[in-house]
Amino acid sequence: MEGKRVRDSSVVMAQVMIPQDANPAGNVHGGVIMKLIDTAAAVVASRHARANTVTASIDRLDFHNPVFIGDLLFLRAGLNLVGRTSMEVGVRVEAENIVTGEVRHTASAYLTFVALDSRCRPQEVPPLMLETEEEIRRNREAQKRREIRLAERKSEAECQIDSRQCD
Repeated sequence: MEGKRVRDSSVVMAQVMIPQDANPAGNVHGGVIMKLIDTAAAVVASRHARANTVTASIDRLDFHNPVFIGDLLFLRAGLNLVGRTSMEVGVRVEAENIVTGEVRHTASAYLTFVALDSRCRPQEVPPLMLETEEEIRRNREAQKRREIRLAERKSEAECQIDSRQCD
């Protein structure tokens, strides 16, 4: 299977935040932003795999700055790591005040997706071709996160079998 470059599947999505996205104080709901993050990441994973993909996990998601009604939200998403059937996608969210031009880093998240074949079973995906120092750094960091996720999954499975194994 021929490899694909990070830039071949990366996306930038933009959306204006409107009153239905916010609470009465004018702050956009975190759940609205989370859905947009998931959507942007799914587009990247599906473009890389050229298949249906599903969210397997979302690593830590912190909100750094609020988003308000009228802000233009940018979601920049790209692949960090590709396994046999899974892919880690990084998403950076920025809010721009359209009037002042001020840009705020709102959130960042790492999501893992699995590609599915026509029978909804995991499907192999093309390897990832890293071209820049930034892509290599992100890949290295993603490998560390993957090791942590796998260790946590193993620990959770052991806990389900024997509750004495639980932390």
